[in-house]
Amino acid sequence: MEQLIKLAQIVLPLSVAYVWVFRFHNVVKEFKEFGLSDLTRNMVGASKISVATLIFAGIWYSSLVFIPSILMGLFMIAAQFFHFKVKNPFIKHLPSLILLMLCVFLAVTSIP
Repeated sequence: MEQLIKLAQIVLPLSVAYVWVFRFHNVVKEFKEFGLSDLTRNMVGASKISVATLIFAGIWYSSLVFIPSILMGLFMIAAQFFHFKVKNPFIKHLPSLILLMLCVFLAVTSIP
């Protein structure tokens, strides 16, 4: 179980970093589609990268995992909301849904 927790603490931040660094052009397109401002996009990106970093650091400092996993889960719920709002197909919902499940798993396994 410990290995599964550590794997989730690696996969989640790497996924966030991949999307917000290497697929940023797609993020820009989606935020425009959602009707959100550039400032909102930049604040969400900075927050997600910061929270993902804390989750990753939780590999060594387990007390860092609970609150960041809840915060990241809230971002993923918001992503689901906006995907539903613009009526995206389910395949577009899937990445944030999987990350939401990882957040729930991390939150449940790291309850203080």
